[in-house]
Amino acid sequence: MYIPFDSLPEESRIWIYQSNRKFSDDEIIEIEKDLQSFIDEWQSHGTPLEASFITKYNRFLILAVNQEVQQATGCSIDKSVEFIQKLEQKYKVDLLDKMNVTYKQGEFLTHKSLLDFKRMAKEKAVSENTIVFNNLVNTIEEWKENWEVPASDSWHSRFF
Repeated sequence: MYIPFDSLPEESRIWIYQSNRKFSDDEIIEIEKDLQSFIDEWQSHGTPLEASFITKYNRFLILAVNQEVQQATGCSIDKSVEFIQKLEQKYKVDLLDKMNVTYKQGEFLTHKSLLDFKRMAKEKAVSENTIVFNNLVNTIEEWKENWEVPASDSWHSRFF
């Protein structure tokens, strides 16, 4: 059952999927329609999940579930991953590879493999002050506070 993202409690669980390329505005419109349809039908053990989504920077898809109403369990999480895999195929993108880093370079977002980012840190092409996206956050509250942060404030700090 879809509800507006801003209506979910701060403790709601989230999953962040980053694309290896920027989606066009038209693709985002289609993806948001598909996300809305998926969430309207998303259930856990036959009970609708109170859920939502948000897209950011035409690159990130963020799913959220109010765990106070109904917990997302293994089967429902599997369904969401299947949905994301279908998006990957439809748009020929990578959304599930966690071995990539997206960071800000001025006004632009850059996407690199973890190995490239590590190399760039050694070469000082990126610094502890580089704004990175910490996709390991688990709740809306963590997302608001710790998603878009200097590398020194995230797991990326180990490369400096």
